[in-house]
Amino acid sequence: MTADTDEPRDGQRRRDARATREAILNSAIEAFTRLGYDGAGVREVAGGAGVTAMLVNRYFGSKEQLFAEAVDRSFTPRTVVSDDPSALSERTAARLAARTSPEADDLDPFVLMLRSVASPRAAEIIRAGIEKHVGRHLTDLLPGPDAAPRAELLLSLIAGVWLMRKVIATPALTDMDQGALTRQLHDLMEVLVNAPPSTSGGGSDGS
Repeated sequence: MTADTDEPRDGQRRRDARATREAILNSAIEAFTRLGYDGAGVREVAGGAGVTAMLVNRYFGSKEQLFAEAVDRSFTPRTVVSDDPSALSERTAARLAARTSPEADDLDPFVLMLRSVASPRAAEIIRAGIEKHVGRHLTDLLPGPDAAPRAELLLSLIAGVWLMRKVIATPALTDMDQGALTRQLHDLMEVLVNAPPSTSGGGSDGS
């Protein structure tokens, strides 16, 4: 009689647990992207992962925590904002023009955000995800004073162009030549990237 049994080893159980958790998280990202926070339920996520709703709650505790992890996973990759501070406006503008072209695939993190922000709690989680990932990254890249509000203005520009060109598909933007759009976006972004002289603490003439 050998020592081998049909019982899984500890390493196998750990691998199975990781695979199950990953399957649940991937299903959650897909469901929240398609239906938004309010529209996607734990049972639907469970069905997509091939597990029970009880198992989803065992791994993630609640739908809210599951959404938080889905946001964290989705917002981690750099999809539009460049990592190169020396060419931040140029490369970010080019990426934004390319990713919002009518023939480009939808950017799932943006769709997930757009379809979930109607929920106040989901909006809080999304805000935290933006601050943790692209907001902090962009703030660190910007030189000069007031980097944080300038970063958020830049993100607002990116989100606005995405909404108008890719989601609403306004004709002037969808029909615009990509090179011309890139140049105009670059010029707009340069205003925010290159900080103006700080005016804090300066009086006019002492009168």
